[in-house]
Amino acid sequence: MGKPSLIFKNALITCAIQCTCFVLCLFIQIIFRNTALIPSIFVLGSFLTSFITEGYTYGIISAVIGVFAVNFAFTFPYFRLNFTIPENLVSAVIMIIVSIMTCALTTKLKQQEAMKAESERERMRANLLRAISHDLRTPLTTIYGASSAILENSNEFSDEQKHKMLQGISQEAEWLSRMVENLLSITRLDSGNVKIIKTPTVLDELIDSVLIKFNKRYPNRNVTVNIPDEFVVISMDALLIEQVLINILENAVQHAEGMTELSLKVYTSNGKAFFEIRDNGAGISAERLKNLFLGGSSHNDVPPDRGKGNMGIGLSVCRTIVKAHDGDISAVNLKEGGVLFRFSLNMEDSSDEQQI
Repeated sequence: MGKPSLIFKNALITCAIQCTCFVLCLFIQIIFRNTALIPSIFVLGSFLTSFITEGYTYGIISAVIGVFAVNFAFTFPYFRLNFTIPENLVSAVIMIIVSIMTCALTTKLKQQEAMKAESERERMRANLLRAISHDLRTPLTTIYGASSAILENSNEFSDEQKHKMLQGISQEAEWLSRMVENLLSITRLDSGNVKIIKTPTVLDELIDSVLIKFNKRYPNRNVTVNIPDEFVVISMDALLIEQVLINILENAVQHAEGMTELSLKVYTSNGKAFFEIRDNGAGISAERLKNLFLGGSSHNDVPPDRGKGNMGIGLSVCRTIVKAHDGDISAVNLKEGGVLFRFSLNMEDSSDEQQI
């Protein structure tokens, strides 16, 4: 939020709270013929203003307004300022002190929250870097080793062996390309000044596009699809949501040990679309499940050096994309075995552009 907008917002909050306090005090004075509680109401108003607004300024302004309002409208002599009476002076001092103390306390709490958030971001960056270092090392080692062997000892390999080695290089390079795509997505979305452009997307077309891309990479892996029969349109960035679905499906293929069934289900409820990807593999350990979307966690409890690396980055990208769409994402182990990934999206959006 820009500085002018922030100033306007805080000023509006201050005016609204003070007007509410003034009207409430008038009501008490007229109905109950009692003015004893009026200073306390303005003290409460100063407290709320200090708590809600930024910095010290508006809380102190609120306290000063309250002091003058109590003295002018609710203290004898009415409709005339008079600070010579001890009670009026004491009330004014108390209101200002309460406001300053509240501002100091809320400012300190906000600073602590900011430090905690920054510490969490640093932890996530460290996890992400650890995941990247492992995920990139394995395919790069394979590419370097196979290409060096072909270049240095080409005559020692048969054509079939060379073909398999080149095929491995191609597959690893394709995997690296997808990894870089994930990294670029999470970096772009975490930059803080990128806008997601949501457009109405037909669900059937989205799922068709996802299945075509997934089947191209895994032609022997069948995905059971269950989507509504009716025409469903969802507001989203289609390319990013495709990436979420492909990442989760790919994660299951690479890490769901013992999986024989993989399904994708979409249903709508209360203005939201729910996407569920389910497998019947070995599941995820409770420890990994807690940090599954924070980077550096694989789909199930396998050693870090197994396969092509973990999909922690891919799942971290999923979380970032869904969060940018104002949605929720989760993963749970199923009683019958396997894992259920679920994320939700609002079917409609009030604006075409969503600030991240």
